[in-house]
Parts: sequence; structure tokens; C-alpha cells
Amino acid sequence: MRRFALALSALLLAGPACAAVPRVVTDFAPIQSLTLQVMGNLGTPVMLNRVGGDPHDFQLRPSQAEALARADVVFWDGPELMPGLAKALKTLGARAQSVPLLHDGGGHVRQLDGGGGTDPHAWLDPTNAEAWLGTIAATLGRLDPAHATTYNANAKAAQARLQALDAKLMVQLAPARGKPIVEFHDAFGYFADHYHLTVVGTIELGDAAAPSAARLAAIRKVIRDGKAVCVFPEVGRDPRYIAAVTEGTGVKIGAGQDFAGTAAADVPSPGLYARLLTNLAKTVADCVTG
Repeated sequence: MRRFALALSALLLAGPACAAVPRVVTDFAPIQSLTLQVMGNLGTPVMLNRVGGDPHDFQLRPSQAEALARADVVFWDGPELMPGLAKALKTLGARAQSVPLLHDGGGHVRQLDGGGGTDPHAWLDPTNAEAWLGTIAATLGRLDPAHATTYNANAKAAQARLQALDAKLMVQLAPARGKPIVEFHDAFGYFADHYHLTVVGTIELGDAAAPSAARLAAIRKVIRDGKAVCVFPEVGRDPRYIAAVTEGTGVKIGAGQDFAGTAAADVPSPGLYARLLTNLAKTVADCVTG
């Protein structure tokens, strides 16, 4: 343990990396995917949140501590999503440039419907992701001027692909507009706002708070009264709550939704972000209009 601490101290005191391409760290799959698209063949960021892990519960492991201590830049959503990373950045990541995209990446921020403050799930609006691609490219270009043109070109190509996907999903989801749906927790707002979907309730109000009996009863009443056409489970969340609010109602239950790419087998891939949006749109379209 003493050797580990001394090694980290030496890393923290070290100067900037000699290599032209910055050492990049990201927090979780969607931002890893966006950063990979910008970096292209120039490098691969270190992603901290493990495959299948919940970013809300992130805890830094020793192997990750070294990567964070050596980083030149950290692209992450923000402290609202990963409070554990916010703490680590104050110590191990002190030498790195911190870029919390939720706050400094451009785009827009919404408030949680339950009154719980800033909604951190901003990557689910593709216009935010488009802005973040530009911010990632600009940041890397300042750190690595020799490759600034490449970062910028990669970002512009990724933005064009994203705009084309967004237009496709807008058409796909048009028949679902105005159809009331119930989500598992308050993570769907950016996606729903952008594609003009109507969420009439969420089983969980927050990311970590289990629903109370009163909350379950209220959502069950919404469903029983015919005010929802679909209810959506969520990957990694307790399915018993879905059963509790839907039993005997006849409401359609959609496919499990994966907002953070935690269930993806190809988390490190540049194409994950597009597949995340595509799969999310499919869950809605298949249930609401199918």
C-alpha cells in the first residue's frame, strides 16, 4: 500500500505528458463512445466505469487511480451523475483538465421532473451530444495542436452522422407523440423532450431512491385509469416494481431500456452511442405503435 501511495504521489507531481496525443480518461460508455469518434486512430481513452456498472455507484479501483493520476484531460458527465469521480478528481485527477460536459460542453440542461435538481442524463438528447463532440474536439486540439485538424474533422463527421440518425429517429417516433407512457425512473426527460414524447409518470423519482408504497399506488392508479399505453422496465432495475404497478391492468409492457449503455457488449466502440439512441427509440416505437 505504501509503494502504491508513493507511486501515485510521483505521478501527481509529474509534468505534462511528452507524447503529442493527450492521455484521455472518460467516465462511462456514452461519453467514451463520443470521445472515441473524435480521437479516431490517434488514441483510445481509458473508461473508468466498468462494463455493466452503474455510474451513480462508481467507486475508483487502484488500477483506475493510476490512469486518472496520469490523465491530461478527463471528459465526464458531471458530479450529479458520478459523485465518486468528482471526489477522485480533487486528489488523483488534480493535474488533469476536467471537462464536465453537462456544465461545460454546450447544449442545454433540464431539471428533474420530481424537483430533484439538475437532470444529469443530458447525453440522451442528440443535440447535446452534437455540442459535446465539438467541445471534445476543441479541447483536444488545444492540448494537441499538431492534430487539431484531425480532431475537428472527426467531430464534424460524427456530428453529420448524428444529425442523420436524429432525423431518422424523429420520423420513427412521430407516431408515438402524444401517447402517454410510464418510465421506470426520471432519466428519460431529455429524450422525451427532444422527440416530443409524453411521460405521465415514473416509478422511481430518483436514481437511488426506491419507490414508496404511496408512489407505487399512484403510478398503478395512472395505469389502471387508462392514462398510459405502455410501461417500460429498465436494464439493471428491480422488475418487481413493474409487476406491482401493472398486474391485472392489461397495459403493455415494453422492452427493457438501457440509458447508459451498461448492458452493451461492445461498450468501448465508437458506434455505441448511436446504437444506444436507436435501441431506445425502438423500445418506444415497438410498444406504443406496435
